[in-house]
Amino acid sequence: MFNKKKRKKDMEEQQVNVEQEEVATEQTQETTEENTKTKEEELEEKLEELNKKYLLLYSDFENFRKRTSKEKIELIQNAAENTIKDLLPVVDDYERALANFEKFEDEKFIKAKEGIELIYNKLMSILTQKGLKPMNAKGGKFDENLHEAIAQMPAENEEQKGIVLDETTKGYYLHDKVIRYAKVVVAM
Repeated sequence: MFNKKKRKKDMEEQQVNVEQEEVATEQTQETTEENTKTKEEELEEKLEELNKKYLLLYSDFENFRKRTSKEKIELIQNAAENTIKDLLPVVDDYERALANFEKFEDEKFIKAKEGIELIYNKLMSILTQKGLKPMNAKGGKFDENLHEAIAQMPAENEEQKGIVLDETTKGYYLHDKVIRYAKVVVAM
């Protein structure tokens, strides 16, 4: 009987040991799962952070690329701006010469005028191809962003106030950018 009690006690102890081992195993698995979850969460956070950094870097690069390509286009379009500005007084001289030839009716002057018109038209077609456009100020409303008032004349009526009466020097655009302001006489 003593052996039976001892065996029973041993069996109970073994069962308790097995139950304790199972509990310990479950606790270890839960701890491992928690550690795995936290590691997964940490990795997900790092991934999100790296994705944000990547997107910021990519957008900065795209902005840089767009800005530099825009600057290159503007540089190419306006590369000849100084040369064209230097040619504008020559264009003015041609226009004055053509206006002076209108006074003469002699055949020599008519032929000379035709030659000057030919050269003037070629020069203007080349400048137009490069993006030069003349302003049409006469008869329009005075705009301080486009015109330079060099004189004022009294207006004949209220409707004429602020209107450009005369253009002494023609203004020009180069690719929609004002490169020379028109010098005008304004009615006040």
